[in-house]
Amino acid sequence: MTDASSPELSVLHAVRVAGMASDAAVSRRTGIDQDTVSELLQDFEAYGWVTHVEFGRASGWTLTERGRDEDTRKLGEELDRAGARTAVEQAHKEFEALNGRLVRACTDWQLRPTEGDRLASNDHSDPRWDARVLDELTMIGGELTPLIGGLAGVLVRFGGYDERFDAALTRARAGEGQWVAGIDVPSCHAVWMELHEDLLSTLGIPRGAEPGTR
Repeated sequence: MTDASSPELSVLHAVRVAGMASDAAVSRRTGIDQDTVSELLQDFEAYGWVTHVEFGRASGWTLTERGRDEDTRKLGEELDRAGARTAVEQAHKEFEALNGRLVRACTDWQLRPTEGDRLASNDHSDPRWDARVLDELTMIGGELTPLIGGLAGVLVRFGGYDERFDAALTRARAGEGQWVAGIDVPSCHAVWMELHEDLLSTLGIPRGAEPGTR
């Protein structure tokens, strides 16, 4: 049976996964109307769970340590209630098998080694190089779809990552290169990083504590 997160968890967790998010961004991500999102975020600020920050020209909500602890507690309760731990653990293993490929593809999009400089930036003058990267991302996206389908089958909030990845890839293929690994748009890499954080936080795994990491 699929388990739908409470509005409180949906909003709190959306901030955690995004790192920093506006009311509007949280509303878009969760599908909860913005007035309700704003009310919840103001409540969370009063509880000491979130704080509003400005970073350059960007601003939004971010979790405090207290808020992260509360989110972790709520996620654990949800995981146990849904009986979804085994499914999420399996999805995490499948994700890790794809993660190295995704990182290499994004690196190849940003760098194109030359004989004199192995860290030379990719100036995107070689269409075959870029096409190979986009083809690899397409294959990764194809494997991401059933992974997300299985996750969303037990926890609704995991739905949509594959669609967001595909939407970013479509824009990249249309010539908007920043949609591969850009940090100021919901690029393929940005969506992937959010999914990674979602899986880790759901399972209570500290970032960097996965097998094979240092």
